[in-house]
Amino acid sequence: MSILRRWALRPAQGLAALLAILTLAVVLTARSGDPALFPARDPANTREIHLVSHGWHSGIVLPREALTGDGAGAALRNIATRFRDYPRIEFGWGEARFYRATPTVNEFDWRLALSALFTPGGSDAVVQVVGLERDVRVSFPHSDIVPVRVSAAGLARLIARLDASFRLADGHSVEGGPGLYGPSLFYEGAGRFSVAHLCNHWTAGLLNAAGLPVTPVLDTHPAGLLLDLEWRSGLRPMPPNLSKL
Repeated sequence: MSILRRWALRPAQGLAALLAILTLAVVLTARSGDPALFPARDPANTREIHLVSHGWHSGIVLPREALTGDGAGAALRNIATRFRDYPRIEFGWGEARFYRATPTVNEFDWRLALSALFTPGGSDAVVQVVGLERDVRVSFPHSDIVPVRVSAAGLARLIARLDASFRLADGHSVEGGPGLYGPSLFYEGAGRFSVAHLCNHWTAGLLNAAGLPVTPVLDTHPAGLLLDLEWRSGLRPMPPNLSKL
């Protein structure tokens, strides 16, 4: 085989090896769902929640009433009172400095991003809480939104996991200043943000608690999370709000 031909084959071989490694990582990290929780089979005990992808970041929208139901602890009960005027609440989790400084992709700062990803031991986290007065699609006309129908038991487990995402002080969730859009606040979060535990992994973890199967390697980016939900759970985004485009 000539030297030129060997050099031509190397990129193809490298790509094949990379795809094989990625496929193996997807298989090895996949988490199974809980068929006792999802899909919800009893219409009387089914609750609808929404996953929202904003392009670089994802969040979960819940009815406010769920924040005082089964699985709720002090953090969410406090938030339900604080946001009592809003029928729906969006929750998003992220690295404290980067999340606050990045309302859109246009404000993306590579230095903050790299620091958030690779700080030894991880970085402090925050939770953004946003009150929504209107329907989810109307509130986020340009976002990808996936309706997820979960069982009441699955929602209770999601709520319990969400509640554990907040740091408490004297039994209360700790406010950390105004959020990025709408009527919103940041709260000090529990857990550590790192390259192995990103905002979209957190969102996927909430869905997994509700019984959905998830694949962390795919869920690293919102586009992969959407693909994962369609691939493993048969869920698809709702149509765009054309009147707002």
